[in-house]
Amino acid sequence: MTNGLRSPIQTELADRIRVAAFDMSPDPALVVSAAGWLVAVNEAAETLFGQGLSLLSRGRFRDALPAGSALVALIERALEMEILVRERGMEIALFGHPTFEADAAATPLNDGSVLVTLQVRGGALGVERGAEAAGLRSVVGLGHMLAHEIKNPLAGIRGAAQLLKVGVRAEDASLAQLIVDETDRIHRLVDRMEAFSDDVVPAQEPVNIHRVLDRVRALAINGVADGLRIRESYDPSLPPTLGDEDMLIQIFLNLVKNAAEAAHARGDGRGEVSISTAYRHGVRVRATSGQPLRGAPLEVRIHDNGTGVPTHLRDHLFEPFVTSKSFGAGLGLALVAKLVVAHGGLIDFESEPGRTVFRVLLPIETERTKG
Repeated sequence: MTNGLRSPIQTELADRIRVAAFDMSPDPALVVSAAGWLVAVNEAAETLFGQGLSLLSRGRFRDALPAGSALVALIERALEMEILVRERGMEIALFGHPTFEADAAATPLNDGSVLVTLQVRGGALGVERGAEAAGLRSVVGLGHMLAHEIKNPLAGIRGAAQLLKVGVRAEDASLAQLIVDETDRIHRLVDRMEAFSDDVVPAQEPVNIHRVLDRVRALAINGVADGLRIRESYDPSLPPTLGDEDMLIQIFLNLVKNAAEAAHARGDGRGEVSISTAYRHGVRVRATSGQPLRGAPLEVRIHDNGTGVPTHLRDHLFEPFVTSKSFGAGLGLALVAKLVVAHGGLIDFESEPGRTVFRVLLPIETERTKG
């Protein structure tokens, strides 16, 4: 067991993920130092304003804004409240460019600086507004970049776990095998991530959803859900779903991990996560535009009693780089949504303080699909 501190390798990898998420975000992003200087911009911001950082940062950032600027007020409010602050439909004039309308967000960082992100409305200044599609393309690029960073330490972890199996007590051997199995699964997922594309097609194999959820539960209770109560309510009569078992594990492991983190955040020792399955007669979904409606009656619900999804994130929760976590890259739910859609399913959620439920609907194996 660890003492909660991250190793230098973990810290370096986390830093690279955060830098990549900033650089590859489809929306313009800027970092303003505590002294008011512009210290970083991403590629989308340089494209928006037609200038690089060296030109944009010639003076104090606030000096580039008109008196009484709403953007300055937004930054100051974020610093004062020490939370992410969002404003919709702001009129913004920066660096001598014509005024444009955007949704803006300001996030205070640990060193006193502020991350400012802009979602430009109406394609102002020629910026591509396919934010979600562009974001998912960025996920593809991020996957390529991380593949080599992940595979090398993964091989070391697997080898160490195999050695542990030889020397551990019999009752601990299953945990060592779990590490081996998970490193193999992550390796397969990384291989898929390298080839991740908009037309990703999961395997169409019959999968017992309860076997998937049992695997997810075992991983959770030995990791992020340690100390939490996990309830289960399964419908034993459910038929198999059709899909890729590794991808389905990834979907529900992400959802259970998020639920466990939310439950832990209560801080009162009463957090819990519930996993339930059911058959919903007559449920039909359209997985992607242009496709006919298809049955998706197999329902999985992941419920937690945490503080709830912040209101300002709910409309964008499945978009890349959207997160409420201080050190999150905001990629988990975007990939979850993509994989659910690839399986011909649907994901949605409802949330309020003390109750958040993510619902995934999936197709089932039928006599027609067996053939």
